[in-house]
Amino acid sequence: MIEIRDLRHRFGDVVALQGLDLTVSQGDLFGFIGPNGAGKTTTLKILATLLEPSAGEARVGGHSVREARAEVRRIIGYIPDFFGLYEDMTVMEYLRFFAAAYRIHGEKRESIVKDVVELCDLGSRTEAYVDLLSRGMQQRLGVARVLLHDPAVLLLDEPASGLDPRARVEMRSLLEELSRMGKTILLSSHILWELGALCNRIAIIDEGALKFCGTLEEARARAFGGKMVVVEVRQRAAEAETALAGLAETAGCKREGARILATLAAGREDPAPLARALADGGFSVTRFGEEAIDLEEVFRRLVRGG
Repeated sequence: MIEIRDLRHRFGDVVALQGLDLTVSQGDLFGFIGPNGAGKTTTLKILATLLEPSAGEARVGGHSVREARAEVRRIIGYIPDFFGLYEDMTVMEYLRFFAAAYRIHGEKRESIVKDVVELCDLGSRTEAYVDLLSRGMQQRLGVARVLLHDPAVLLLDEPASGLDPRARVEMRSLLEELSRMGKTILLSSHILWELGALCNRIAIIDEGALKFCGTLEEARARAFGGKMVVVEVRQRAAEAETALAGLAETAGCKREGARILATLAAGREDPAPLARALADGGFSVTRFGEEAIDLEEVFRRLVRGG
């Protein structure tokens, strides 16, 4: 659905993007990760046809962002990190105004506005003035606005920025619902743990260059060398570490008190041999399972080589 090939952009002497290659498939809920100044917003603006790339190509739904801007704009919904609000409008007036801008009129307009209000859970605030809404409500209103023309692709730049914990949970639920509806979502965020729980694929970008693209499991394998299993034993932790480290299935072990982190060797996905070795050794195991993905640690290792 989104294809980026050798995309480059400069702001004077500053290189914002340097040969970015990226593919987002239809139906992906795709996390776009990078430190400030990495090139995330520049990429999203190019995809939204708001910025002309210096070189390279980007296509959305098969349409070139250079040569078919109108076609791209018909199938995308773009929410910047901060978007303009018309302060003297109520929520319903705001949505009706933008529906008219999308050339949606009459009964169809009223029906669509009603649908997006319900989807974004704005029903209790329809007569409230936009500038009096909470930050979370304003973000949901922004999502409602870009859904009016039923875009296939959503480009969201830090949609949870500045939200309190409850509003972030509500935003996450809304994005999950949009994903279930079949929308392709490219989402940038600095709240890494939320992306880890939300997205099926991620890309990590730094200094305008792609560092990684793939699933969370693939990112973990790239950063740590393989799948990790956490083991806790009641006693003889040092002996348990030695037993696990000697197996062909493990690439390394690290012990923290009674807790042992065992990294599976490349190509070894089944942790069962580790469990058998512990049972054969007579160890009293209190915990055995895969270690949860720590996206922040993955990010640190892949971006900075930590």
